[in-house]
Amino acid sequence: MSRTTHPERHSIGRIGWLRAAVLGANDGIVSTGSLIVGVAAANVPRTEVFISGVAALVAGAMSMAAGEYVSVSSQSDTERADLAKESSELARQPQLERHELAELYIRRGLSPATARDAAEQMMAHDALGAHARDELGISEATTARPLQAASASALTFTAGAAAPLVSIMLAPATLLVAAVAIVSLACLAALGALGAVAGGAPVSRSLLRVMFWGTLAMALTAGVGRLFGTAIG
Repeated sequence: MSRTTHPERHSIGRIGWLRAAVLGANDGIVSTGSLIVGVAAANVPRTEVFISGVAALVAGAMSMAAGEYVSVSSQSDTERADLAKESSELARQPQLERHELAELYIRRGLSPATARDAAEQMMAHDALGAHARDELGISEATTARPLQAASASALTFTAGAAAPLVSIMLAPATLLVAAVAIVSLACLAALGALGAVAGGAPVSRSLLRVMFWGTLAMALTAGVGRLFGTAIG
């Protein structure tokens, strides 16, 4: 009997970098766009608005990179500690670990005899890998990668923040707030659609989510900028 390869692709393999990339780009657009809208609403000169935006881009990109690296490194440390503990238990009490694996398979629907046979074969093939995947939920597709997450967040934050910055230079001074808001919301809509397609999720739900929070953030910062600009003026 000939063997065929099933050409099935899943989105879970992209979850590590996709989550960090979407978070970074979204934060770049929302935080930088909102800051620019708030500063511009206070009626300050265009140059000061631009400088504020550049500072927000640099600070935000570094903050995203550091935050992702630290948080994902903590996850990675926890995974390594759990794997080391599991490896020690496999060396000390393999029979108990084999029984534990069989019990997991029984709870997932296998008959006791089949579960014991499956546990035996999985232990013989790759005992630590079987326990990492089936007991701890650690797999190659979802394992923590700190550098990947930090790089994806920083780069996509920069890309997201660049859009409202460019709109500062191109928009007329009288339409600066509106132009930045429109460009930022358009970029958020595109990001939401791309993220949904890449992750295999419904596009409409993703669009509504990012547009709601982006609009709310810019409306609040515009209100603050207008309030303080009027008070100072």
